Amino acid sequence: MASAAAGAGEPGVSIERVFGRAFGTIRANPLATLGISFLLSAVPTVGLNVAVQGRQAELITRVGFWGMAGFGLLMVVIGIVISAITQGALVRATVAHSRGRESSLAESVSAGFAVVIPLFLTSLLSALGIGLAMILLIVPGIMVYCAWVVATPAVVEERLWPLDALGRSSELTRGARWKVFAILLILMICYWVLSGVVGALSMQFSGGLQGFAAMNAAGHLPIAFIVVTGIVQTVVACIWGVCVSSLYIELRDWKDGPQADALAEVFA
Repeated sequence: MASAAAGAGEPGVSIERVFGRAFGTIRANPLATLGISFLLSAVPTVGLNVAVQGRQAELITRVGFWGMAGFGLLMVVIGIVISAITQGALVRATVAHSRGRESSLAESVSAGFAVVIPLFLTSLLSALGIGLAMILLIVPGIMVYCAWVVATPAVVEERLWPLDALGRSSELTRGARWKVFAILLILMICYWVLSGVVGALSMQFSGGLQGFAAMNAAGHLPIAFIVVTGIVQTVVACIWGVCVSSLYIELRDWKDGPQADALAEVFA
């Protein structure tokens, strides 16, 4: 713990320290971090995808175009809620680890649900703002995302509401956004590589591209594909959520200094 506090006192934002803290959290508390990602992200996400897989034409026939549009909007909202609660729970686990203790699965999940409304509203407002910036030009969209990326951790740890959380994130990232961009780029590249490998393996075990497309259209996805998708979703949600939480801690310590309770634990 003393070494962590010493690292936090070094000037500037360290990419190495962000990833070290993140993977240290997962190693120290796999039950909470991976359990959160599995229960709150993988299970509902994979379940929803399997439920509607290959049934799009049937659903359009039953509910019509506008019904499908409404259903699509509902899926987006559910996705935002799932992502927000998962991120909120992983924030608590990561912050607890940075302070030298473990947060249980129940404590971490409770922390996410305790602020579910501001988490959802912050995520929704952030998505709309980034989407609008992307429509204008891709570069502004990326920079807005870099500025707002730690808004969700700010909601959980500082009990802020959407506009205050986005402002707090913008304040914390100011002066370090190229490093924030580098961290997000590393995560995205890893995600693309992992998705490509999983996609290639899925098509290989499904009889090639045509076989996989036929199974997908019929809604009969291989069990192995569903299992692998669940594992990948768990790992991706866990690593992304913990890394963003670790980035928040790094930025907060850089701007505000180490938290008083963390220092008290070191010198107790």
